[in-house]
Amino acid sequence: MAGAGITELETPEPQNVIPDDATIQVSSVSKSFGSRTAVDNLTFHVRKGEVVGFLGPNGAGKTTTMRLLTSYYTPDSGAIRVNGVDTQEQDLATRASIGYLPENNPLYEDLLVSEYLEFIADLRRLSRADRRRNMDMVVDEMSISDVYYRPIAQLSKGYHQRVGLAGAILHRPSVLVMDEPTEGLDPNQRITMRELIKSLGQDRTVLLSTHVMQEVENTCERVLVITRGRLVADSTVEDLLKSAEGMRSVSVEVEGNEVESALRNLANVESVLRRDTVGGRKRYIVSIAGKEDLRPKIFHLAKKSDWVLYDLHEDTARLEDVFHTLTSQEETESE
Repeated sequence: MAGAGITELETPEPQNVIPDDATIQVSSVSKSFGSRTAVDNLTFHVRKGEVVGFLGPNGAGKTTTMRLLTSYYTPDSGAIRVNGVDTQEQDLATRASIGYLPENNPLYEDLLVSEYLEFIADLRRLSRADRRRNMDMVVDEMSISDVYYRPIAQLSKGYHQRVGLAGAILHRPSVLVMDEPTEGLDPNQRITMRELIKSLGQDRTVLLSTHVMQEVENTCERVLVITRGRLVADSTVEDLLKSAEGMRSVSVEVEGNEVESALRNLANVESVLRRDTVGGRKRYIVSIAGKEDLRPKIFHLAKKSDWVLYDLHEDTARLEDVFHTLTSQEETESE
């Protein structure tokens, strides 16, 4: 059963009409590995100048899709176009239009930052004039002048990401694809990277994969959600957050037996999301359909079941709740 107010987002309309300013066009693309279908008839587009969040649970097909976009993989069926050019027909031309920052950000640790960027410039076959101009621009954009002549192995995680991003945009691509760019960063570094992504999106198309919902809310204009390789939502962040206003959830922190199954059996409970334990105590987010306040029922259930109740409060719905409802609904229908 779908969460209140988001039913219309669960089945995106086919994007048959491609806008003139679309820089990424994915049309009925599928990709399988043996018997496992990683991407299943996927269709979407991204316009010029958009910063779009690409979301999905682990194993949903996000990384496979990004590798298809960058021509690392070839689709089994369907077509991908970058700036109107088919990636299978003109592989090198479309690769030249894309900058890619993978999740593991592979850098040559034994090189200086300057040597690494010169190496990337060689791979991209930049002319002497473009090399000098672009190098100055990315060093300034990424704020890496202080570490330009330092070994990459000595850099912090934050600077590692900046150097990787500098390499991804050194050839001034019109499309930037990033896979978990804030993974492993501390809170201050996340804020810095978030601002960098915003600035990069001012004059290029950005597709950003992340599992951190706060990054999406603060960085992206539109959200694509996939699960099991299929698109289940395509909406602006604003509309997704508005849809969350119709959702209700309760946080529960408790000690006891068979807690999750008992919570699921309560009337009007749509889903129970297990969170990390704290001091051995179990923690859950209980999503509710309708307007009933479920806290009294949970309180009486805890008393009847001899649970020790540490916390029970109603939460304000968040983008994370919409994401969980959309993806858990798809998982349920596929079982």
